[in-house]
Amino acid sequence: MTKPASIESAFQLAKEQYQAIGVNVDAALQRMHDIAISVHCWQGDDVSGFEGDQGALGNGLAVTGNYPGRARTPAELRSDLELAYSLIPGKHRLNLHALYGEFDGPVDRDQIGIEHFQGWIDWSRSQGVSLDFNPSYFSHANAADGFTLAHPDSGIRQFWIDHGIACRRIAAAMGKAQGNPCLDNFWVPDGYKDSPACRKAPRERLAASLDEIFAENLSPEHTLDAVECKLFGIGSESYVVGSHEFYMGYAISRNKVLCLDAGHFHPTEVISDKISSVLMYVPELLLHVSRGVRWDSDHVVTYSDELQAIMQEIIRGDYLDRVHIGLDFFDASINRVAAWAIGTRNTLKAALAALLEPTETLQQLEREGDYTARLVLMEEQKTMPLGAVWDHYCQSSGVPVGAEWLQRVRQYEQATLSQRSNHSAIV
Repeated sequence: MTKPASIESAFQLAKEQYQAIGVNVDAALQRMHDIAISVHCWQGDDVSGFEGDQGALGNGLAVTGNYPGRARTPAELRSDLELAYSLIPGKHRLNLHALYGEFDGPVDRDQIGIEHFQGWIDWSRSQGVSLDFNPSYFSHANAADGFTLAHPDSGIRQFWIDHGIACRRIAAAMGKAQGNPCLDNFWVPDGYKDSPACRKAPRERLAASLDEIFAENLSPEHTLDAVECKLFGIGSESYVVGSHEFYMGYAISRNKVLCLDAGHFHPTEVISDKISSVLMYVPELLLHVSRGVRWDSDHVVTYSDELQAIMQEIIRGDYLDRVHIGLDFFDASINRVAAWAIGTRNTLKAALAALLEPTETLQQLEREGDYTARLVLMEEQKTMPLGAVWDHYCQSSGVPVGAEWLQRVRQYEQATLSQRSNHSAIV
């Protein structure tokens, strides 16, 4: 176990090094308190939810692995989340999907209400964790052919419209209860596996359906609407109705939050390059930080170049008040609580690294055309003592330093997760 004295000693040395290049470490740590990551509930149970038998996970979603201890009830999921939050520095949010309501009996998705999420509201209040929300347009009989809000059948389309309306009202009630906006994010899987004969009509239907869902005026103090684009998915390799261009135009014209998912674009395309562009035209941005490997495979977020670039763009552009940071991955091949801790801690570590840049100096050099000095400073930054500052931040936040948190997860696995009967994920 790392000794507190050695952590403090390393931190003081790191402060001196950062101060030498004009970085105020204490100010950077203070700004870390403004960063609240929306942790996704669906990592904890392999996107199964609590509706009962709605059928297998589908509509372009797949969870691989069969690690023991998947959460099977709201109580188990909350227990797992509480452990995960105790391992992560700072105060963060929880992102819920509609299929995670608590239902006494069969309740179809067009009939859900705030009463089915009161348990989550009560839990969030007791934990000091604010909620975000998502309609669930997948894994349902009315989405079996790959279409929901753009479905050619008006009856099925209306079912999903009603689901969206219900979800907005639930999100607004959550936001009102917690005293800050609940972000309600809309993603639909609609698309074709092979090349369509008509790309226009489904997009017209999707826009009309969304307009009907968003017709009710709800207070922005209670909920914010976001729309999420995608390049392709399993079963929609050739055509996705809700493409980047579609939702970019929709968000601009309807004044909505645009959601960019790190796995929803071409494998060589990155969302870090899009942040400053889209924020010229949309009011706010939601990020789903994920890690695609060759495809939108939602791997656990690691401390990658792209993760660092995403956080650099947010900090360098002074966008913290306009960008909502959420996570979106689901890996059942490893301990699910550990997956939450790894991904969230890495995201926060990347944010801290961005805050510890000499941003003003770098941008001044750029304005002066001194690209040589700019490159020198950027490269030297890579070996600055970030780890010492991160360890101090974790210790001062009352969470484990380094890999010490893994021991808590192992103890929890032995005492709690191992007692759950195993449910296989899709493999």
